[in-house]
Amino acid sequence: MDDCVAVGLFRHGITEANERKQFCGWTDVPLSESGRAALGRPMAEYDWIVTSDLVRCRQTASVFWAQPQTVFDKLREFHFGEWEGKTHVELEHEPAYQRWLEDYSLPVPGGDSYASFAKRVEEGFRDVLNEMAERNIQRAALVTHGGVIRHLLSVRAPEAKGFGEWTSENGQGFELSGSLADMRRGKRCTSLRAVPLTARKNG
Repeated sequence: MDDCVAVGLFRHGITEANERKQFCGWTDVPLSESGRAALGRPMAEYDWIVTSDLVRCRQTASVFWAQPQTVFDKLREFHFGEWEGKTHVELEHEPAYQRWLEDYSLPVPGGDSYASFAKRVEEGFRDVLNEMAERNIQRAALVTHGGVIRHLLSVRAPEAKGFGEWTSENGQGFELSGSLADMRRGKRCTSLRAVPLTARKNG
């Protein structure tokens, strides 16, 4: 097959936890009614739809495309451990939280460190690329989480920028393109574009 492939990276729609500005990594919350209603549809078609195992991603993928989904649990968000469901305001006076804000490499109590998160996400991405090669898939879409997308862009986008320099909005997506063989060797992609969306649904 043509060695050039495309991988879309789409963030799930808005949840009530997003609306409340709560840390929500592994907590399995659905889309909010307003979040579902606000979703446009990507103006791009894909041969294979991959999602995080969490319901907000699977629901978003179902709105975006009619195809069946394949679940990859390594594409889960950062695990916020004891801070799941809490807000910055609730945590800002806790010493462990203050230390973490100063050094994101520190592990969250009961949750991920950045290193453990990055290792899992990169393993999941390599698993996707390997299956694309095995099945001759040229266009795959990953519906996942903001942290996952920002990390993948930091290590895979053509332009080298840090995690904190990327943004990933709910319901929006990017598309990475490049040689599958190079991508499987861990190289950066050759192009990146934002995926345009259709107008949002009414109601």
